[in-house]
Amino acid sequence: MPARIESVAETGSTNADLIARLAAGEAIPEGYWLIADRQRAGRGRQGRRWLDGPGNFMGSTVVRLHPQDPPPPTLAFVAAMAVYETLLPRLAQPHLLRLKWPNDLLLAGAKVCGILLERDAAHAVIGIGANLACAPALPDRIARDVAEYGPAPARDAFASELAAQFDSELERWRQFGTEPLFARWLAGAHPLGSLLSVHEGPDKPVTGKFEGLGPDGALRLRLADGSLRVIHAGDVSLEGG
Repeated sequence: MPARIESVAETGSTNADLIARLAAGEAIPEGYWLIADRQRAGRGRQGRRWLDGPGNFMGSTVVRLHPQDPPPPTLAFVAAMAVYETLLPRLAQPHLLRLKWPNDLLLAGAKVCGILLERDAAHAVIGIGANLACAPALPDRIARDVAEYGPAPARDAFASELAAQFDSELERWRQFGTEPLFARWLAGAHPLGSLLSVHEGPDKPVTGKFEGLGPDGALRLRLADGSLRVIHAGDVSLEGG
């Protein structure tokens, strides 16, 4: 494994580890990844736990933010495209892999990868969990793993390919901005016109047809009354799938 990828047998959370190291003043270079065989306290969005599994990928990296960079929240799309491009050639049925707003990947309609983006001063810490060899049994949803649809990629080989792909996506993000990034993301996502339900909080979910992304990556939803709803955060589910 390249020297820039550090592997540990067990930790609480790779994201939390990197945030703590940055807070302590450690100069973590871009391109460095911390990956774990096991996480005791892996985290997903909105405080959810990310359940690990043997042979799966759990890791985090750091991006140093500069004033001329595109908006930091759009790094979630950078990470999603890096995972998407790394997984796609490994699948016998690549059409089953889809991107889901804001930062999930679905395989045959069920979650196979999640991304957690956290900000620490002048850095963004990006955590990625991908079900390569096994998927957890969840009480409220189905999860899938790559091994269901072909040979599971070796974790370390996947890590090296993902790190290289992330470097390429990050360079494109800085050089060309978000417009081509969003166009590529849309090509791999749920189609325009798909019926989506979005939970923005404890209230009843908002349902409408997917109408693409705003200039900042926000979800655009066309409601039944014809009005346009712009959503910046929420849990999305595809109606009928």
